[in-house]
Amino acid sequence: MKVIPAIDIIGGQCVRLSQGDYAQKKVYAENPVAIAKTIEEAKIEHLHLVDLDGARQGKVINWKVIEEICSNTSLNIDVGGGIKTNQEITQLLNLGVSQVNLGSIAVNDFKKVSGWVSEFGADKIILSADVRDERIAINGWTETSLLTIQDFISRYLDIGITYVTCTDISKDGMLAGPNLALYKNLIRQFPSLKLIASGGVRSVDDLIQLKSAGLHGAIVGKAIYEGRISLQELHL
Repeated sequence: MKVIPAIDIIGGQCVRLSQGDYAQKKVYAENPVAIAKTIEEAKIEHLHLVDLDGARQGKVINWKVIEEICSNTSLNIDVGGGIKTNQEITQLLNLGVSQVNLGSIAVNDFKKVSGWVSEFGADKIILSADVRDERIAINGWTETSLLTIQDFISRYLDIGITYVTCTDISKDGMLAGPNLALYKNLIRQFPSLKLIASGGVRSVDDLIQLKSAGLHGAIVGKAIYEGRISLQELHL
């Protein structure tokens, strides 16, 4: 299982939210590039980078931070947050981003995202399934759609998507443990899925349980910044 540290960006700073609430923002570092370098120095290969300004505004905002992290590290970086155009995907991949996360646009425009899967390849796209009571949330988690996570994933598996990051919003940033039951159900329903868990990881034991459940990856954010898990402990 890949264990993937997260860097969330607002105003160029490294922050964490609680349950996706922008009013519950805590700044952990002024310089996200330095954090990314520390992650790389710990011999970790992957990074989950979220442009929270972009998620809220519906377009990529923190281009400078993304470019600097790509040019100053050799991390395999996946980026999410407000990506909605062919131009943005092309620019991100040209900067050295490994994969892009598509959430709101994947809910609202299946035809467009299907075209991107054909154009860029399914290995370059991660379907971002952010859930509140098993319904998909969009627009920086400020709205909840009527679409269930099962229907959302099923639709995209049919066109070749294999990577899915699932975030339980109620768990995100709360350090109360991940939603293991949700992930186990999804793996049982979609055995070919490369499912990445996000939200709630608070300890190495949580990571071990996710690995045992068959997760392809797990994203860790606040637990690192709060000192609950060291970067060295991410090598499972």
